[in-house]
Amino acid sequence: MSIFKKLGWYFKAEWKTYLFGLLGLLITALLAVIPPRMIGVIVDLIHGHQLTVRLLITDLLILLAAAVGQYGSRYMWRTAIWGAAAKLEKTLRQRLFGHYMTMDQTFYQKYRTGDLMARATNDLQAIQRVAGGGILQFADSIITGGTTLIAMMTLVNWRLTLIAVLPFPLLAVMAYYLGQKINVAFRDSQAAFSRLNNKAQESISGVKVIKSLGQEKEDIADFNQQVDETINVNRRVNRLDALFDPITTLIIALAYVATIVMGGSLVVSHVITIGNLVSFITYLSMMIWPIFAVGMLFNTMERGNASYDRVMHLINEQSQVVDQAQGKKERPAGDLTFNVKQFNYPDDPQVALKNVHFTIPAGKTLGIVGRVGAGKTTIMRLLLRQFEQYQGRISYGDTNILDYQLDSYLPAIGYVPQDSFLFSESVRDNIAFAKPDASDREVEQAVLDADLASQIDQLENGYDTLVGEEGVSLSGGQRQRVAIARALLIKPELLILDDALSAVDAETESQILGNLHRERAGKTTIIAAHRLSSVMQADEIIVMDHGMITERGNHNQLMAQGGWYQQMFQRQELEMRVRGVKNEK
Repeated sequence: MSIFKKLGWYFKAEWKTYLFGLLGLLITALLAVIPPRMIGVIVDLIHGHQLTVRLLITDLLILLAAAVGQYGSRYMWRTAIWGAAAKLEKTLRQRLFGHYMTMDQTFYQKYRTGDLMARATNDLQAIQRVAGGGILQFADSIITGGTTLIAMMTLVNWRLTLIAVLPFPLLAVMAYYLGQKINVAFRDSQAAFSRLNNKAQESISGVKVIKSLGQEKEDIADFNQQVDETINVNRRVNRLDALFDPITTLIIALAYVATIVMGGSLVVSHVITIGNLVSFITYLSMMIWPIFAVGMLFNTMERGNASYDRVMHLINEQSQVVDQAQGKKERPAGDLTFNVKQFNYPDDPQVALKNVHFTIPAGKTLGIVGRVGAGKTTIMRLLLRQFEQYQGRISYGDTNILDYQLDSYLPAIGYVPQDSFLFSESVRDNIAFAKPDASDREVEQAVLDADLASQIDQLENGYDTLVGEEGVSLSGGQRQRVAIARALLIKPELLILDDALSAVDAETESQILGNLHRERAGKTTIIAAHRLSSVMQADEIIVMDHGMITERGNHNQLMAQGGWYQQMFQRQELEMRVRGVKNEK
């Protein structure tokens, strides 16, 4: 019964709705007592040759009234109980989705997408069944079972009732024993489903890579193996689940045997009439549902209990990024100062950044270059407040960025990563995502700045072309430029391009950078890149290596230092010349 205690907060909030539903169940149960009694009366009248047309019509009208009353009371409890269950599912879905939206990068590194989806679907449905079917099974087994037992004892014979229900305690023992095993088995089942969901999600997302490397058969084999593992886990759940019905049927059969033997004896000895026996057997058949409901109840509760724990485990996860409720609401502006003594990613002993210090005056451009894994993207993540546990201080306009409210701070930043995510909407909707009320003129200007206009004109439906899931219908360069246009549309105080020009050619890169220099006069820009031509015009360039700044200065100063920057620039320039000679041939 622990799941009912865990959901007590909801039952307290919706007690009026559930009380209305329980009242409907009670009325239904009381009206259900009438037909068996009337059938017994009619049988006795027939047996005594006393049945008249008038009595038959009266009895049939009573049966009809009971049926109509049951129709109304059933509608009453169904709308209340199932409606409340649906409301609980809605509440938990909104709460869980809202929690997903507030969690930090660490959370999504810890949990895989397929697992999160499984908890938001299968687990929530299992919890919803507790608030709907579970309440019905619990209350109806008591109300219907109780009223039927009372009718059997008062309207027929109490001794016969005691004999008939004698096997019922066996059901409680069976339910307790199997319930504990089902709880453990169902936890394993949900975990297996999460793993299978992960596999399916990754395979579908990575289908291009799978097909390009010719790994279809291997991936299918791996998927089939996980399917087999999931089926094997579910078989144990089904085996335990399947034990309920046979045992319940056996208990009911024992009750019928006792009824026939004892009831027949009472009829012969004229203690009860044959009509009473018919009524009793009918009442006994009405006990089948409460008995089955008890078995189903334990199943529903154990499944719901396991699922509730899985969902609450996610909801109880705390984000390490704290939004200050009383934080600064103004849009950040001014100089950006980055002073970080040391930063480690959570649960990673390796230092990601060490003694990284720089200041970007308002309206200037900073270039960040270095080898793969040197710490460029880590700087961006700290600026975006994806991680806040670092030694040091990052200030924007003389205010610690941690003192800003996230809703004020983040909208002032336009961020374009190397792999930009696009929604399966139109080109226009993807660009206007950050500013849904943007006018067509604003969208078109952002497109011009991203040097994307000619590309959109070539698309079949122009701005209304659907880009497909994650922009699958666009090239890498087109996706990057859509993301750049999306960032420029909000006219950010700080624009961060994290290797966001890697998929475009040199000519397009030059055009985009020229547009940014012209359109973003007076606004701060950070460009992280592997291709050094992207940062040549930056006011300052820093070279990162193993999380530290090893060189800094503008392009000419770095070339004069003769370090990594000069060597890499000359190598890339030579590669461009060689590529140009090959293209001429």
